[in-house]
Amino acid sequence: MRFRDEYRDGRAARTLADAIARTVTRPWTLMEVCGGQTHAIVRFGIDRLLPPDVSLVHGPGCPVCVTPVEYVDKAIAIAGRAGVILCSYGDMLRVPGSGGDLLAARSRGADVRAVYSPLDALEVARRNPRREVVFFAVGFETTAPANAMAAYRARQEGLGNLSLLVSHVLVPPAMRAILDAPDNRIQGFLAAGHVCTVMGYEEYLPLAAHYRVPIVVTGFEPLDILEGVYRCVRQLEAGRAEVENPYSRVVRRAGNRTALAVMGEVFRVIPRRWRGIGDIADSGLGLAHAYAAFDAENRFGPVALDREATGECISGRVLKGECKPTDCPAFGTRCTPEHPLGVTMVSAEGACAAYYRYRGIPARSS
Repeated sequence: MRFRDEYRDGRAARTLADAIARTVTRPWTLMEVCGGQTHAIVRFGIDRLLPPDVSLVHGPGCPVCVTPVEYVDKAIAIAGRAGVILCSYGDMLRVPGSGGDLLAARSRGADVRAVYSPLDALEVARRNPRREVVFFAVGFETTAPANAMAAYRARQEGLGNLSLLVSHVLVPPAMRAILDAPDNRIQGFLAAGHVCTVMGYEEYLPLAAHYRVPIVVTGFEPLDILEGVYRCVRQLEAGRAEVENPYSRVVRRAGNRTALAVMGEVFRVIPRRWRGIGDIADSGLGLAHAYAAFDAENRFGPVALDREATGECISGRVLKGECKPTDCPAFGTRCTPEHPLGVTMVSAEGACAAYYRYRGIPARSS
């Protein structure tokens, strides 16, 4: 516990918060792009420790939340086919498509299985050679190496009954899209430490230089986040825009070369639609041409992207950092984790779920 608790020391947190307060002289708006960081901020009240001039905005840091509804619909349709086993991370099972979710499909008789790793899906395929096994591969760069390894090993073993329905997304292009928005108000970023553990942080260097925004690689404990905020504010006050890595106990500049190698072997960069946000160029990963035989869209038909339906849920605006979950009139009343209207309340990494769990339902004026 020591290695966790030392990053949750209350006295050290107050010291960092005081240093931020002494440094700031004008309003600054920072964004974290990581659902784990969002939950830590809300759980530990980090935003409440900061001076009023420093605002934290929650970005599209929940990969489950940004998976397009059409991919959920496709997964449900595939799961409903005879002889198919659909494997998925557990947090995808309750993500709503246009007409239900994977849990509902399982209740209707579909063989939908929650797995902890794509290698579990590989084992399911080995044990069920007469059935088609499909793994719903979603996530940021963090989960991409393990998903790539599943396809790599299936190819090595000649395992022809495994395929992947891939909806991977990449963080830097999403940051670029946010900064390119005409109403952008983000002046600095806390970069997701787990993404940088895989990818390193070299790809952030041109972003910081081009847009003149500081980017600080940040971990997930309270002191990590406060250190990231402090370094971001210090750069902004000094007129600097650089990439810093105080999370060096985990992250290296070049990332994990072994993980990057298997990703480069199995995946290729493609355009991707983000749920609640829209199309972002070069923001996704799809299977490389050499792995086309393991692409579920080749086996079961392509995902037909359509215009996303609109409704009462404002999760798209929450994902873009335009508003907080509590700005939604349905938050905590018509929308709860038990009866969610949108993905940011469904996912364990969603901002709405974090606010509901740790902040409760806000009082509303009549």
